[in-house]
Amino acid sequence: MGCLRTMMPSKVQLLAVLAFGVAMLFIENQIQSLEESRAKLELAIARHELAEVQQRHSESAGREISPLSENDDTVVIYNRVPKTASTSFTNIAYDLCGKNHFHVLHINTTKNNPVMSLQDQVRFVRNVTSWREMNPGFFHGHVAYLDFSKYGVRRKPLYINVVRDPIERLVSYYYFLRFGDDYRPGLRRRKQGDKKTFDECVSSGGSDCAPEKLWLQIPFFCGHHSECWNAGSRWALEQAKYNLVNEYLLVGVTEDLEDFIMILEVALPRFFKGATELYRTGKKSHLRKTTEKKPPTRETKAKLQQSNIWKIENEFYEFALEQFQFVRAHAVREKDGELNVLGQSFFYEKIYPKVN
Repeated sequence: MGCLRTMMPSKVQLLAVLAFGVAMLFIENQIQSLEESRAKLELAIARHELAEVQQRHSESAGREISPLSENDDTVVIYNRVPKTASTSFTNIAYDLCGKNHFHVLHINTTKNNPVMSLQDQVRFVRNVTSWREMNPGFFHGHVAYLDFSKYGVRRKPLYINVVRDPIERLVSYYYFLRFGDDYRPGLRRRKQGDKKTFDECVSSGGSDCAPEKLWLQIPFFCGHHSECWNAGSRWALEQAKYNLVNEYLLVGVTEDLEDFIMILEVALPRFFKGATELYRTGKKSHLRKTTEKKPPTRETKAKLQQSNIWKIENEFYEFALEQFQFVRAHAVREKDGELNVLGQSFFYEKIYPKVN
């Protein structure tokens, strides 16, 4: 009898554990079901938006075409690096697209994976180069650089991007995962509830602040080669530098975002006419700010700067910054404390044969 009494609690505990396990499986099932429903809803909304755009094109087919949109098949791709003020800049494009007559399309990858499968690379290149209804088009998304010449296309898109100090970018991302931002303050974030500061994370050797987490801007510019995603690879660094100089029209820095926008406006007025004024005066110019962000201490920075990954990522950032400053020095002049865009500084002469 005494034996029976001692066995009873263990049976109750076993039943409780089983009940808890069944409940957790049920909850996970419900979460997965909700995620699938959300994905279907997003797809339905995207198809509806596409149908509306195509209908507008059909309705305006017989009307007179605006000189702005006539024979204009320019495509700009902004493969935005997370936490570099990309939302602030992208919202300027959304505000201008109606006025300047171009389309803005968000590249929404599954789980924000920046690497596309080979078949998706082919599909994406085909979409961008043959989807005439979307031209002129501004594509943006968290995707790694893709070399269009690999796929035999005649006309490549214009790439642009923005980079940020590697540690500042990581700190912003760290707090964003825990506290979100002022863009969607009610949205529950992946690490919500974790109150540990970035300094405490680095001090305790946490995985969310490890040097490997700094490795992001280089692979975004390097592209879809496997070596690009090998943290600390000098080959990836050199490839990223090559692509920045040879494949990107302009790469700005978060710290000088207004200057980046100003240069884009004069280089690509078809898209960005009015962008500088909108950035200075518009409500969305500094739209997304990470909340509860605490600047790291000097000791925390020094510890991260000891890593080889930081040294290589920082070398790329300094390279990008130097290139941007070089472009800016030849594009604008400061006068009375204001930056002014330079006018055309070349002309043609000695044109032969002479026309009578």
